[in-house]
Amino acid sequence: MNKEQQLHAIEEMVNRLLAEDPAYFLVGVQVKPTNNVKVFLDADTGVVIDRCVSYNRLLYKELEASGLFPSGDFSLEVSSPGLDEPLKMNRQYRKNIGRKVEVALLEGSPVQGTLKLVTEEGITVSVEKGKGRKKETEDMEIPFDRIKATKIMIVF
Repeated sequence: MNKEQQLHAIEEMVNRLLAEDPAYFLVGVQVKPTNNVKVFLDADTGVVIDRCVSYNRLLYKELEASGLFPSGDFSLEVSSPGLDEPLKMNRQYRKNIGRKVEVALLEGSPVQGTLKLVTEEGITVSVEKGKGRKKETEDMEIPFDRIKATKIMIVF
């Protein structure tokens, strides 16, 4: 079984487990050369550590029984992608409406502002320009095909 088939099989297992809790969704799966399986989950209302632990136990049992790793030589991590990871899915964008984001574009300078709207085609970011009394807010529509990466900005 090649790497792509292995990833697909793991994704199917995770999606079956998540079917019982529609608030949670799969963001991605990675398998390192050392057979370290990393599963990244997100949820519409935020990821709870106890749920990650629960999904880890369930998935571990399924991976053992599946024979994807015949010698049983694998490790498993189930977690949220983390705030430092770029948004990958439309659903992740939607859950972060109202938060400050930094959008790295394929061409041009990065855009910083508040994520205002998400569609199938792209996003709208509310960008503040100017200072003091001359401060203005402008909505900038950015198609997904122009976005290199979007990260949540941590504001204290």
